[in-house]
Parts: sequence; structure tokens; C-alpha cells
Amino acid sequence: MRIKRAILSVSDKVGIEELAKTLVALNIELISTGGTKKTLVDANIPVTDISEISKSPEAFGGRVKSLSFQVQSALLFDREKHKEEADNLGIEPIDLVVCNLYPFQKAAETGAEIEMLTEHIDIGG
Repeated sequence: MRIKRAILSVSDKVGIEELAKTLVALNIELISTGGTKKTLVDANIPVTDISEISKSPEAFGGRVKSLSFQVQSALLFDREKHKEEADNLGIEPIDLVVCNLYPFQKAAETGAEIEMLTEHIDIGG
């Protein structure tokens, strides 16, 4: 399978620019969110905002960005069995996901209050 589209959404951005440049050199379309997208844009790396795929804006202070029928379908549909249905729904596959989670353990070790810890639970992406 050839990788055509990748979603990049990381809290730890070490090495993300280099990876993104490599993916672009391989003619892979990049899709991204929030801070990761900003990092790529600032580095002049072409990237599609996740809202163009989800058809929804980022919401609730960044908590909801990629959870959508369009994005989940693009990631999960069976490329052989469901190709016709995906085509009919206008779903283009996303073939690669690059992510890492917020540093919850590190935040918990600081003795942070529950409100701050809640912001380190990465379920939105």
C-alpha cells in the first residue's frame, strides 16, 4: 500500500519538522491540527488543516479537533471492502498517523490539581 496522506498531531514536537519534510518529499499530503500545524506552517511545510477534512472548526479550547465522521472514516474504512462506499461518501483515506500523547504522568507527578490534569488527558485526537 502506498501512503498518500498522513495526519500529524503531536504534543512533543521534537523532530516533527524533519519527519514532515521527509513525508512531503515522498509526495505524502500532510494533515495537521493546532500547535503541530502551526509548527509546520512556521517551517514553510505544506499542510492541510484538519478542519478541511472534518468539515468542522476546532472547538472547546482545542479539545475537539479531529473527532469526526470524516476523519474516523478516513482512518478506519477497509480499503478494499469499503472503497465504493468511501468514494460515495467522499472519504479519502488517511494512511498514516503520527501522534504522541500529552505528558500526563509528568503532570501528575507535579501534584497538579484535577483541573490541570484534565487538560493533559489526550482523548480528542
